[in-house]
Amino acid sequence: MARIAPRPVPPARSARVTEILQAALRLLEDEGAQSLTMRRLGEVLGIRAPSLYKHLPGKPAVEAALVETALWEIGDAMHRVVDASGPGDVVARLLAEYRRYALERPNLYRLTAVDPLGRTDLTPGLEDWSGEPFYRATGEPYLAQALWAAAHGTVLLELAGRFLPGSDLDRTWAALARAFTAR
Repeated sequence: MARIAPRPVPPARSARVTEILQAALRLLEDEGAQSLTMRRLGEVLGIRAPSLYKHLPGKPAVEAALVETALWEIGDAMHRVVDASGPGDVVARLLAEYRRYALERPNLYRLTAVDPLGRTDLTPGLEDWSGEPFYRATGEPYLAQALWAAAHGTVLLELAGRFLPGSDLDRTWAALARAFTAR
């Protein structure tokens, strides 16, 4: 399962921007998206909010950088899974990694995958590259989109606690993998 496109090059960021984004990520995961404001971020960093604007032009830029962080992380993780998998287990392992990532970083996942995606703010090629493992696992673009949509919907339902009480979600994910493997 060869890669189709090379990994894009991440943008260069100063040490201060990296520090701000790490604090924003912690704030997002610890307190939720509603707490991700420039004022609250400044409080977390021990500086006044206007000082943040010297490094990032505003909250949309912080959110775009966090979305990029998620796409780099999930893309790297899923590419590693596909690289290490065989045809018989690639879908199940890909889904397991996707689920693991979303459950570990639920607020970052929601920011990345629920709200409209500001494609013009992303590193060129990043969105395609980060989703490419679904294509590599299925070999067909529309089947890859269907697999991603099924994984996305299933993980959102899990994050929201919308499955019936007592549901064995590991079995649900295994059934999803079988549905896309048995073709």
